[in-house]
Amino acid sequence: MTYVGAVRAALAEVGDPARAAQQQAYMKSELPYVGLRAPALSALLRPLLAEHRFVDRAQWEHAVLELWEDAEHREEWYAAIALLRYRAYRPWLDPDLLPLLETLVRTGAWWDVVDEIASHLVGQVLLDHRAATTPVMDAWSVDADSLWVRRTAMLAQLRHAGRTDTDLLGRVLVANLDDTAYGREFFVRKALGWALRQHARTDPAWVRTFVRTHADRLSGLSRREALKHL
Repeated sequence: MTYVGAVRAALAEVGDPARAAQQQAYMKSELPYVGLRAPALSALLRPLLAEHRFVDRAQWEHAVLELWEDAEHREEWYAAIALLRYRAYRPWLDPDLLPLLETLVRTGAWWDVVDEIASHLVGQVLLDHRAATTPVMDAWSVDADSLWVRRTAMLAQLRHAGRTDTDLLGRVLVANLDDTAYGREFFVRKALGWALRQHARTDPAWVRTFVRTHADRLSGLSRREALKHL
């Protein structure tokens, strides 16, 4: 049995219909849930990831897309992300993976999947391959069609701490201030503030300067988030 088949077989044997309905309502998801809590899903996936190893990158990417595109439950999306994040495949997190990650962001188009892809996957590619990935983040930050692609560019450095490229961070945030194409969208404003708040842990002076410099173009929400711990 393949990883995809094993995931679907395992999900078919578990779940909680009452919790599933609550999860679907909370996440405003068109896809139904099986009804697993996150720790239970992680425990279910862990042995499957260990047992079903991929030695061929193309097959690995195909499995991700199969889980994503043919999903009948949202947990299959989470299983696809778990497959991408599995430690054995860290060497495959490179710029060649960005088109696939972009597809997941555009089609997932909600914070539960986009934020994990942004911070753990796109962020790792950016950290390891800055020269090749930085122009992609600049392009994503001004994407004409998807606020979620823009959000990904803003959140990609959440985990970079002292290795944050502040020139890039500044550009992608300025590209999404309140007077820009998606600047008044809640999830853009929230991401902008979150990115600033997180970087304030490393460089509070930079964040204060950014907020002061762009005060007239920064929403109240973004400002409050940015200065929350300052």
